[in-house]
Amino acid sequence: MTEHRPAKPGPQDAALRDYDSVRRAIGFISLHWREQPAIEPIADAAGVTPDELHLLFRRWAGLTPKAFMQALTLDHAKGLLRGSASVLDAALDSGLSGPGRLHDLFVTHEAMSPGEWKSGGAGMALRYGLHPSPFGTAVVIESARGLAGLAFADPGEEAAALADMQRRWPRASYVEDALGTAALAQRVFDTRLWRAEEPLRVVLIGTDFEVRVWETLLKIPMGRAVCYSDIASSIDQPKAARAVGAAVGKNPVSFVVPCHRALGKGGALTGYHWGLTRKRAMLGWEAGQVGTE
Repeated sequence: MTEHRPAKPGPQDAALRDYDSVRRAIGFISLHWREQPAIEPIADAAGVTPDELHLLFRRWAGLTPKAFMQALTLDHAKGLLRGSASVLDAALDSGLSGPGRLHDLFVTHEAMSPGEWKSGGAGMALRYGLHPSPFGTAVVIESARGLAGLAFADPGEEAAALADMQRRWPRASYVEDALGTAALAQRVFDTRLWRAEEPLRVVLIGTDFEVRVWETLLKIPMGRAVCYSDIASSIDQPKAARAVGAAVGKNPVSFVVPCHRALGKGGALTGYHWGLTRKRAMLGWEAGQVGTE
C-alpha cells in the first residue's frame, strides 16, 4: 500500500507535533487524574517543559493544563450530560432539525438515497487528502455534494485510517487530492471560518436508521453531551439504545457529526472509533472553545 503523508510541511507539521504532545499528556492525565498530578510529571510525559506545556495548551485549546485536566474528570462529563434529553428537545423546538445552524460548526446536510448506499458507492467519485488537525492527521473525503468522510490517525496509522473509510464505500472511485481538499479541511478546523452565512455542506452515507442517528448528533451543541438512550427516544426508538450506539460508532464524518458528544448515562466516555484519547481531546478542546475553564 502506498505510504501517505500529511500535505504541506512547515506550520502544519507544527500542528501535528502539538497534538502529539497533547496526546501524550492526555494519556498520562487519564491514568493519574484521581491524584490531580502536578504540571511537572504531565510535562515530562508529554516530552516538554512545564512552561512549554502551559503555552501548548493555551495555544491548542485556550486552556491551562489544570483547566484541561478538570475538563477530563467524570464530574465534568456528568455536567455535560445535564439535561441530556432536554438538549435535543430544545433543538427541535428551535427548528434546528432541518438545514441551518445545526450546531456550532454551521452545517447543512443531505442524505444519499438508500440505493446509493446499497450500491457500495458505485459511481461515486471521492477525493481525499491527509491534513493536520487539532486531533492528529485528518483523512478528509469530499464528494461533489460536500464532505462525505472524516477520519483521524496517529503517526503511522494514516494508511489504515484511509482503508477503514474506503471499506465503507468499496465501489466508489478514490483520487488523492490533498491540494483540492485543503480548503475543506481548513473550513472544518479553523473556528474563524465557522459562519452561518457559509454553512459546511455534508453528505451522509448510511442506512435510514444510521442517518437519523447522525442527524440527531448534529443537534447537540458544543459544550453539551447526550446519552445514547436519549438519542434513541428522540428518534422514536426508545428500546434501541444499543443499535444507536452501533450507529454512533459507524459515523463516517467524525467531529463534524459530533459522535464524541454521545456518552454513557453516568458520564462514561464509552467507546470511540478513533480512540478514547482522541475523544477526550475533543471534549477538552471544546471546553476551551466555549469558555468553561
